[in-house]
Amino acid sequence: MAYRNLLVQIDETKACAKRIEAAVALAAAHDAHLTGVYIIAEASPASFSQGYLPVDLLTALQQEMRARADAALARFATVAERNQITFETRADRVLYTEVADALATNARYADLVILGQIDPDDPATGQRYLPEQVILSCGRPALVVPYIGAGASPSERVLVAWDASREAARAVNDALPLLERAKTVSVVTVNPGQAPFGHGEEPGADIGLHLARHDIRIEVERVVSRDIDVANTILSQVANEGADLLVMGAYGHSRVREYVLGGVTRTILAEMTVPVLMSH
Repeated sequence: MAYRNLLVQIDETKACAKRIEAAVALAAAHDAHLTGVYIIAEASPASFSQGYLPVDLLTALQQEMRARADAALARFATVAERNQITFETRADRVLYTEVADALATNARYADLVILGQIDPDDPATGQRYLPEQVILSCGRPALVVPYIGAGASPSERVLVAWDASREAARAVNDALPLLERAKTVSVVTVNPGQAPFGHGEEPGADIGLHLARHDIRIEVERVVSRDIDVANTILSQVANEGADLLVMGAYGHSRVREYVLGGVTRTILAEMTVPVLMSH
């Protein structure tokens, strides 16, 4: 397995430069093509047709948004050219409410989509739940880069949060190109006896055997935590082991057009300090 076609979310957030660096480094390491996509979010046509904004202002706003998109994509292209990877840029113009859908649609034509963690202190971040909506609807694995950036050598020390669920199995398989290159891989089960899925007699042993058949050397750890919740237990393990990548399943359900993540996944996305590869 290999990543050959990657896609990265480009925007005007302060964290975008670090996200681009991580995406370009990943593309270079895997000799992959990288597409930078900028979704231009427009206001509803009703805002203009009902006279809230004049037509000349609409035209000026559209030109400004396009100019900002072009500038952001140019910054991405500069980094990609400097690192001598194959790349392309793309800009899609959609309504503000359809940004997540547009990103998810673009992601379906890539092996992996690279998204940015929401920075609550950055007004340019936009929609609060954009990453999780894309993760739950794109049908592809997503690598979420923290707004503080990734480490110098991401995916050298990988921690896999394993609970024997469908989503976790999908995430492990989607992460194989990274796991095969990692120096160390730890498979961690948290309170396995409480999970509603079948862990087997030795929690983590079966997935360990599966990975061993891919020539991946791993350590299996069983963690019992009674004082803190599962999400914070996982984050503590990431810190304790000096991991630079977390791999886990993303859990959620849909309500009409609203996608809702489970508590563990949402906490990880809010408090993560290293990149997280998630699959749904």
